[in-house]
Amino acid sequence: MVPPLDLGSLIDSDEEDDFSQTPPSTLNVHLKPPQLPSAVGWVVPYTQHHLNEEQDIIPEDLPAPTGKYKLKYQQYATEMKEGYKQYIQRIADKAKITSMQDTSRNKVNEKHDQEEEASVDDLVTLDRKALLQQGYADSPYHIRNSVRKSDAETVAAEKKKQTVVEQMMLDHLSRAVISDPEQGLNTEEQESSPVPPDPEGAPLRVRRRTLHETKIRTTSTLTVNDLAQKVEFDGRVLSRNGRDACRELIGFFFTHNQSLAVYEYRKFGKNRTNVLPFITKDTYSHQCGRRKGKPYRLGDFYTGATLTFLSCDHPSLPKSIKENTLFRLRITNIDQIALNSLKTAFDEHEEDTLSQEAQDWLVLQAIQADKLKEQLCKRGVRILTGLGKYFHHLDKAGSGLLEKADFQQALKVFNLQVSEQDFESSWLILQGNGHGKNKVDYGEFKRAIFGEMNEYRKSFVRKAFMKLDFNKTGIVSVIDIRKCYCAKKHPSVISGHSAEEEIKSSFLETLRDACSKSDEVSYGEFEDYYEGLSIEIADDEDFVSILRTPWGI
Repeated sequence: MVPPLDLGSLIDSDEEDDFSQTPPSTLNVHLKPPQLPSAVGWVVPYTQHHLNEEQDIIPEDLPAPTGKYKLKYQQYATEMKEGYKQYIQRIADKAKITSMQDTSRNKVNEKHDQEEEASVDDLVTLDRKALLQQGYADSPYHIRNSVRKSDAETVAAEKKKQTVVEQMMLDHLSRAVISDPEQGLNTEEQESSPVPPDPEGAPLRVRRRTLHETKIRTTSTLTVNDLAQKVEFDGRVLSRNGRDACRELIGFFFTHNQSLAVYEYRKFGKNRTNVLPFITKDTYSHQCGRRKGKPYRLGDFYTGATLTFLSCDHPSLPKSIKENTLFRLRITNIDQIALNSLKTAFDEHEEDTLSQEAQDWLVLQAIQADKLKEQLCKRGVRILTGLGKYFHHLDKAGSGLLEKADFQQALKVFNLQVSEQDFESSWLILQGNGHGKNKVDYGEFKRAIFGEMNEYRKSFVRKAFMKLDFNKTGIVSVIDIRKCYCAKKHPSVISGHSAEEEIKSSFLETLRDACSKSDEVSYGEFEDYYEGLSIEIADDEDFVSILRTPWGI
């Protein structure tokens, strides 16, 4: 029978003094491996495996521990209890501090919400969801990315303009000479020729004309110096049709004969491009407004100016544009250096007309700034998109024209307070746009009453829509919008306060509410959404960031 082990004998006598001086918190007991009596004749090696197998076996006749061991165990137990109490206290203190911070944050948020509710009583859920898009203005990524993309866009724009200029010069220096009607005039020698005309073939003057008989220059031939005296500008068609509104137009105004020409730049895929005449080179006049009938002059060209043309004078225009009697071209950008240089050389004065137009602009500006800006505060998206949807519903004929009573009723439906005097003043100004006395284009009405974002902002709205409109149809499906919209860089998503899907769903819900059809979005509806969002954003770069970040443009 194996005798019972004595715990006191297991402690190394050499380490006993050190053990007694060891602090309780760092108690480290060194045990000797147990040995069998010498009568057995061999020693069992001590391993962790044997210890694990025998640790649950407690001999019944185990002697009581010594007093020294009891004291050390009590000290160890006391320290463990104190450490656990301190740990619990730290957890409680941390939870208390977190709770106080959350309470303080909630109070601030509640106070902010109360202030918003006090200033805007009818702020609804859709308005709050639309305002989430403003968070992209605070994104830390947009400054670095915007600089990089601006450089690339500048290079691409210069390359595009150079292509259009080369095509314009080619058309007016070579093709215009060959196709000049003066080339077809018969000389006396041709008229005295005995060759009889062929009634079934081409005209005689055409058949008898050879390369050697073609004039190098006619009386109307232009020179490089003539074409160099020009102002180059970018333009867009004012239309709710996305296909027409997104056409890339570049125009030229020539000062030698006060004529203008507009070209359309088309891009097919990544490398294939084409430049086609959109408005042929000729002299044109204003078709509406106070300067109706007066030819275009150098002072009529500036960023934001609107040029009007008769559709019947341009048979090569797209069918969607020729459906209307007038079509409008908005100048989005202009070569300011060339414009200033030419203005110095050609001093023009039309003070009476310009002063009248300036007075009209001041009247509309007063209505926009004083009367409606506060009413559109924080709910511009819902009101402008709702008005567009309401006007589209009233426009049964699809002409874009509505009567005076329709506009008055729309203002009442959306609780927009415009005095009778202001409404009549704006109506008289809008009546000069050539649509008749009883009807006005509702797009012009919205621009006159509510104003519109500048052309710099609108260019990015068009870029975003053009990226979504793969097939160039002017209509984008909600499925494609969901695929292209990225909310990963929204500050709320980065900080963890909101999920990516939450931001995306909020955007789609507010955009879908603005659409006539739940599964597709037109360019006009897309533009109205960002038009309403633009009202609350003062800085242009902040607004551009709202478009760049989620759409990757």
